[in-house]
Amino acid sequence: MPDLPDAIDWKILGLLQQDARLTNVELARQVHLSPSPCLARVRALEAQGYISRYVSLLDPLRLGLQVSVFIQVRLERQIEAALNKFERAMLERPEVMECYLMTGDADYLLRVVVTDIPALQDFIVNFLSRVPGVGNIQSSFSLKQVKYQTALPLPVGTVASRGPAAPRRSRPAGAARR
Repeated sequence: MPDLPDAIDWKILGLLQQDARLTNVELARQVHLSPSPCLARVRALEAQGYISRYVSLLDPLRLGLQVSVFIQVRLERQIEAALNKFERAMLERPEVMECYLMTGDADYLLRVVVTDIPALQDFIVNFLSRVPGVGNIQSSFSLKQVKYQTALPLPVGTVASRGPAAPRRSRPAGAARR
């Protein structure tokens, strides 16, 4: 079982979630360590599985991916073989950004990103509806992305768990709080 991160590890994780391109020297400076121990901590966090990978986040609009759709899928039967077939099919499609096995009315919730409505129609008609076991498909279009973040919430007090620090004002000795 991996060691639990300490306060410095949490700071490292928070900073790397904000900017994975930080150099080790800059990261070490921000967590008040010398570069060698900082790098050892990052390597340990990677080895223990706290850091699973480093990625670059691309702007979907700049890539022409203008349509974001949430699709609820109900299967005809919720048996293991049908679930496995459906999940394998979703793993094959690059436009399926996320796929979740759900409780409630739908068996799966997908987030799909495509260039336009004809591309969505093609995805649904020529692929999704043809996956064996699919019984019902219901789509909801995203009109506006209000919030999107990739950084996970970390324990209180770490860099990523709070916004920019507000400047502190000093109070004269003996002054009462309001």
